Amino acid sequence: MLFISDNPIKGTIPTSLGNISSLHYFNCGNNHIVEQIPPELGKLSNLRQLILDNNHNLIGQIPEAIFNISSLEVIGFNINNLSGRIPTTTGLHLGGNQLEGEIPLFITNASELQIISLDDNSLTETIPNNLGNLRELQILLLHTNQLTNEPRERSIPVYLEKLSYLQSINVSFNDLEGVIPSSGVFANTTLQSFLGNKGLCGVHILDIPACAVTNPGKQSKLKEGVLKIVTPVVISSFLIFLLVSIWIMKRQKKGKSKDVEKGISGSVYKGTLFGGTAVAIKGSGNLENEKVCRRFDTKCEVMRNVRHRNLVPVITTCSSDYIRAFVLRYMPNGSLENWLYREESQLNLLQRVTVMLDAAMAVEYLHHGHVTPIVHYAIKPSNALLDEDIVAHVGDFGISKILAVSKSMAHTETLGTLGYIAPGIKNLL
Repeated sequence: MLFISDNPIKGTIPTSLGNISSLHYFNCGNNHIVEQIPPELGKLSNLRQLILDNNHNLIGQIPEAIFNISSLEVIGFNINNLSGRIPTTTGLHLGGNQLEGEIPLFITNASELQIISLDDNSLTETIPNNLGNLRELQILLLHTNQLTNEPRERSIPVYLEKLSYLQSINVSFNDLEGVIPSSGVFANTTLQSFLGNKGLCGVHILDIPACAVTNPGKQSKLKEGVLKIVTPVVISSFLIFLLVSIWIMKRQKKGKSKDVEKGISGSVYKGTLFGGTAVAIKGSGNLENEKVCRRFDTKCEVMRNVRHRNLVPVITTCSSDYIRAFVLRYMPNGSLENWLYREESQLNLLQRVTVMLDAAMAVEYLHHGHVTPIVHYAIKPSNALLDEDIVAHVGDFGISKILAVSKSMAHTETLGTLGYIAPGIKNLL
């Protein structure tokens, strides 16, 4: 066994590692390993587990030689920068990479496979019907890809209903449409597992409208008509909300200097990870203050439960007796507030509408996108951060409220930025 995970190890994986023929377990996750995975690892004929998760800078294709190891049971390559096509394997833990192409049919030959994690890649084509042959399958994660389906065919294989051990499935944020199966694992699956697909329909237990038996042309016209009515209403409502928020912020900040390095919940610093990746480090202020610590714990709870393209991604957290901080993706274009109030920085009309829609998508996800609704309480220009492409990401969940059914789970303290609370929130308190 060789367990060297969670260390500041950097560099490449030595090719000589392939000479340790008696090695059964190799875990080098959560380090700073770079370059490609050496094909010499395919010589480890007795290897059972190969874990290289969360190294971020592993690049290139996955060597096919690794999957010639007949004893291999678990492969973990999550959160790296791998690319290319997926080779034959007996286990798939490949989320958060840049894999492309279709899901290979030969993975269904691994009859003992229990987990398939292919989320956050660029996979295309259809979900193979043969996945229904994996009788031991327990978890199937295919969300955030580009999966689609053939016309007049089911996008989600009905055979998955018959997998008695299947406990969790997520196909959200793809290009799927058509009927969702109604029994088996689908009877207990929430709406969150199917969000972001343009035309899925199913049974009432999933809170998804039943599929209408209508002429496809008429159905398309009906959808188009609804969109023409609903879209302007949503955009107008959010625009009014944004303008009111900006007006309030402008009145409050008149005569005051703007300090971008500090906020009510702590300071923000720019840092650089091994490999040159820029990050933002947000501290949580005075650790002796019980309310500050409670807000940090609340933010951790919120971040652990949310994941959306328009929310600020959290890379990791730091929590000890001396420091509590979040390491966030760095947004080079700063906050929307800076763009609105700086004379030298201006957004055109198209960029403003795009930023507005990005923020609206994030808020819609927080309110309706998963099992436990979350109220942000401080949707304002300073909490809408812009990346290098002027795409908005909503951040700062230190003052959020989790609207859980169980009182033991709910964060019930009335919170708001000093001198500010979002319009429309009063009725929820």
